[in-house]
Amino acid sequence: MLKEFKDFIMTGNVIDFAVAVIMAGAMGLVINGFVADIVMPVVGHFSGGVDFADMKIVLTEAVADADGKITTPENAIRYGKWINSIISLIIVGFVMFMIVKAYNKTRKKEEPKPEAPKGPTQEELLTQIRDLLKK
Repeated sequence: MLKEFKDFIMTGNVIDFAVAVIMAGAMGLVINGFVADIVMPVVGHFSGGVDFADMKIVLTEAVADADGKITTPENAIRYGKWINSIISLIIVGFVMFMIVKAYNKTRKKEEPKPEAPKGPTQEELLTQIRDLLKK
């Protein structure tokens, strides 16, 4: 059973899948950083200095005691982070599209198979048989 498991793990598909999962996780971190640190500040600048990550609808304010220690945290709908996630999704989709497009260009295109030589049609064969029968 251990040998079967080793054979299964060492197949190319499992290794390729593991590498893809690790690369996807790293790519996700890079893209999230790109969106949060590069794209969103530019978008915020052109939208009047708004930082989407801070946008929220506060449902319940935070409550603090006399010492300033928060006893009840703020309850809010943080839709700005959701907007950042949507932008990340669009960027990831675009990057994946570009990768697949580049990959498809590098793949060897299949050459069209030459057509098989055409033989006589059914009518021509029947005509030849008729002519042979006449003789």
